[in-house]
Amino acid sequence: MKTLDKDWLTTGLIDFEYKKYVLLAYLQHVKGNFKSQKLYPDLQDLHFHYDYSKYFKDGIERMSFQFPKRIKGLNTENLNVVYEANPQPDNYYLTELESIMEYALPRFENAIAEGENLVEEVQSNVQISPVGILPLYKNDGYLLLHEPLISETLVYQYNLTVFEGKHEKLRGVKTFYVETIKKTLSNTFENIKLELVKKYKHLPNPATYVVESKYVLPLEETLLPIAKKKVVEQVTN
Repeated sequence: MKTLDKDWLTTGLIDFEYKKYVLLAYLQHVKGNFKSQKLYPDLQDLHFHYDYSKYFKDGIERMSFQFPKRIKGLNTENLNVVYEANPQPDNYYLTELESIMEYALPRFENAIAEGENLVEEVQSNVQISPVGILPLYKNDGYLLLHEPLISETLVYQYNLTVFEGKHEKLRGVKTFYVETIKKTLSNTFENIKLELVKKYKHLPNPATYVVESKYVLPLEETLLPIAKKKVVEQVTN
């Protein structure tokens, strides 16, 4: 099982043993990815499923005694509990859901802790540094991904954006693959930056960062997401 549906708790058969099987199959897949150092998007999904289950569990506990309605599901956009129009009390249904969540929550927590520890370990072996003199405006520029064991350097253009979160303004970064360049003793990162400026006129004075990993890492699932996090930290600090 590669993914777990957002509404896995309330869709399909509401049975503890069945949901337990679904959950364990999903967690086994995630932990297999972790062993291969593939951290994303699984870690983000785990956080979502934990928050989803925790909110759902708390909602049932708060409302089951106040509203004798049958819970139909959870609105994943607004995190609102949805009730059936003409409900009939169903203690078995609620008991199964509560049992499922009691079983799922600590296992989500353990998987999240494992993933976060791996992120810290990987981040300690990934370094970021500016290439040349940085301009005052650093929200747009280039990101050079380089692994010493590989002679190729992957070039990405990055764009830092600001968006509204629930409680504060958040920053995110989008990346766009540009090209792959051979890294040699004579073709330094500074030379690569100069060639990019000559070739792509839309960024005449780009902020440029090089991200180097001591080890070969999965690109899409680990190295690029961590590189993006490090760019946000560099620019915002």
